[in-house]
Amino acid sequence: MLKAFFLNLLHVYSNDVALNNKLWEDIENKYSNKKRHYHTLHHLENLLNELSEVKPQIQNWDTILFTLFYHDVIYNTLKLDNEQKSADYAEQKMLMLSVPIDIISNCKKQILATQSHVFSTDSDTNLFTDADLSILGYSHEAYTKYYQNIRREYNIYPDLVYNPGRKKVLLHFLNMEKIYKTPYFYNKYESQARINLSEELKILSR
Repeated sequence: MLKAFFLNLLHVYSNDVALNNKLWEDIENKYSNKKRHYHTLHHLENLLNELSEVKPQIQNWDTILFTLFYHDVIYNTLKLDNEQKSADYAEQKMLMLSVPIDIISNCKKQILATQSHVFSTDSDTNLFTDADLSILGYSHEAYTKYYQNIRREYNIYPDLVYNPGRKKVLLHFLNMEKIYKTPYFYNKYESQARINLSEELKILSR
């Protein structure tokens, strides 16, 4: 399903079948890296499902799709500039496809917004970042699997280093007035997300 969505998106801008398939293989390889346990193709599938539910609210579906496929394309747990590098990478590939500059610019802004997930004046950006955080409001079982996979991605760090950093992330969200900026995602996930985040914080504080 992901491949079909990606190739259909690219076909709007490029008739170069070889190039389009090469760009898909690139996406597939990046998100299938053995060091990834959460930021995988499954994460992209989940995002696509979540965003499809609010598609009538989205003003530029193509931009959202480009953001979806490229927002975590660069993911190095040793670095702090993954979002910027992913945005730059997306721009490079989209220029190859002759994607309009306004779509490229908005895509880059949306990717950069995933660094802090704070409120944006752009409604599409809020919908995307909310969908990106939807896992926080899933069932206890799904959330537990999520944070365990995040820990596996950061297994290079001992608990002494990882736990304080993870607690800082959890508190970042818990201290927000609203984790989810849009009514749809707020109503669907806010309450459970706060329960899940608080429970993980307690575990890390033991």
